[in-house]
Amino acid sequence: MIEELVRNTSERIGDGIRTARKDAGRTLIDVARATNLSEGFLSKLERGQASCSIANLIQICAVLGVVIEDLFKSSDALTRTRVTVHRAVPEAEESLKTIESTGYRFRHLAGGGIRDELEVFYLVFPVDHRMESLVSHPGQEYCYVLKGEIEFVVGDEMFQLSAGDGIQLDSNQPHLARNVGPKSAHVLMTIANPYPGESTIDWWRSAPRG
Repeated sequence: MIEELVRNTSERIGDGIRTARKDAGRTLIDVARATNLSEGFLSKLERGQASCSIANLIQICAVLGVVIEDLFKSSDALTRTRVTVHRAVPEAEESLKTIESTGYRFRHLAGGGIRDELEVFYLVFPVDHRMESLVSHPGQEYCYVLKGEIEFVVGDEMFQLSAGDGIQLDSNQPHLARNVGPKSAHVLMTIANPYPGESTIDWWRSAPRG
C-alpha cells in the first residue's frame, strides 16, 4: 500500500515536472545545467523512476517557474492559456464583485493562470467611493477608460482621463486610480505580470474572482 502510494506520487511529480519543462520550452539538458543535476537523473525523475530531496525539487521548480504544489495539478492547469473567450453577461453590472474597502466593483475576465503573463479586469468606479492609498506591485499595466472620468496618480504625477483615453505604467511605481466624474466610471485593465503563477497584490484582490 505504501509502496504503491510512493510510486503514484513519484509518477505524478514526474508528470508535473515534464509538463512544466516542456511548457517552459526547456530541454532536459537546459534544466540539468541550471540545477547542477544530471540529465539522466532528471529523465528518471520525470518517468517516476527516481525521487529527490525537497531542496532539489524546489530548485527544479524555480528553474521552471512553478512551485511544488503546481506539480500536483492537472497538466492542463500547468500550461499557458491557449485560447479563452469572454462572453457578454446579461445584467453585467449586477454580476460584478464588490471590493468592500473601496466600494469599487470588478470582474476578472481572463488570464492569471500558472503560465499566463497577462490578466484582464473590468472595473467599475462608483461616484461615492474613492481609493486613497497608493499601491505598487511587480509588472506593468494598461488601463483604458470605457466610460466616465478617472484620475490616475502615478508617483508625483497626476493624469485625468476620459472615455477613449488610456494609460500604461510601470506598476512598481506607487499609483492609484479614482473616479472624478459625476457618474460611475468603467475601465478595462490589463496587467502584465513578470512572475507567472504568482498573483500580483493589489486592491482588487480583496474580493474573489468572478
